[in-house]
Amino acid sequence: MLFRSGIAMVSVSLLEKIDIFKELDDNQLEAIRDCCDELEFGRGDKLFTEDDDAVQIWIITEGNVDLRFELPGKPPASKEQTVTSIKSDAGVAKILGWSCFVPPYKMRLSAFCVSRHCKVIRIEKKSLTELFEKDTRMAYLVLKYLIQVVGYRFQQFQDVVATTMGENLMSGW
Repeated sequence: MLFRSGIAMVSVSLLEKIDIFKELDDNQLEAIRDCCDELEFGRGDKLFTEDDDAVQIWIITEGNVDLRFELPGKPPASKEQTVTSIKSDAGVAKILGWSCFVPPYKMRLSAFCVSRHCKVIRIEKKSLTELFEKDTRMAYLVLKYLIQVVGYRFQQFQDVVATTMGENLMSGW
């Protein structure tokens, strides 16, 4: 079940604590704030589904989210389908949804809330790219951080594949 935590704006003080926005000035943070929705999910809720159109960046500010493949014939909530778990540790927010900047602009995994609740900030790509067109420095700083996220997630995926292949190789002996 999805809960919208009202129309209240996300505060600039919250945004400035999020790594992706740390290098932005107050005016840039205020512009980003105007594009944000704050949402809350409960355990088992799906934030988005694999193969959905990727039109938002998601920032997990509280709670834990699993990113999973949706495999045919398996229940979508299956832990065995989890590629990685994203945890907002000690107030450090985590980014999801970078697929909105990469063709074919589809979500590559599904996201599930696995903690009692999680809070997220959701930012529409369209609004964000309009800001980027007006402020290329902002675009550079945000996308520079997103590239680091993509690299890290790719490394996580390689680790999962290597572990799985290793297990399959060992079980065949």
